[in-house]
Amino acid sequence: MLTKQEFFRQIIHLMVGIITVVFFYYNFITPWTVFLIVLVGLLLSFVVKRTRVPVISFCLDLWEREEIKKTFPGKGMIFFFIGVLFVTKLFERDIALASIMILALGDSLSHLIGEQFGKIKNIFNGKSRKLLEGTIAGILSGTIGALLFVPFPEAFLGSTAAMIAEVMKIDFNERTLDDNVVVPLVAGTVMYILRNV
Repeated sequence: MLTKQEFFRQIIHLMVGIITVVFFYYNFITPWTVFLIVLVGLLLSFVVKRTRVPVISFCLDLWEREEIKKTFPGKGMIFFFIGVLFVTKLFERDIALASIMILALGDSLSHLIGEQFGKIKNIFNGKSRKLLEGTIAGILSGTIGALLFVPFPEAFLGSTAAMIAEVMKIDFNERTLDDNVVVPLVAGTVMYILRNV
């Protein structure tokens, strides 16, 4: 069942994603800005793990999972911006923005819908806690968001591949890669391939 903390966490994720896309679209931020955000985030994570910081610690109390707060505070947001940095440097502008929309809408709503209304085990990974209804919601919402920037085939197949990759969990050196990096990279790669094949 969806907790208030998890609901709040996913809404923040969604809002930050949309704001990031708007800021990139109107050239308020650049990949260099995002790189600085990642560096500041890593520094704050290091400090917050050892002592309370006004505002930052309060926000983490509201939305951060307890186990992450003890080991890597702010991990989700830091990896979110790492994912954003990768796609903005690797892909054309429209594909990058579509990938961030899939991350913002698809990833957030797959959690919210799946945990609140999900009943069916995921056909892409039966061991996953992420249920099929959530994956379908993620595909649909990610497609709608990506359609603002790319044609339907790219939006739909990019979103579908990203949501399947999120459920399957991609391992690297015995560690599962963070969804916030996997989702936009998979989405962007699929859209890039479709456009260039």
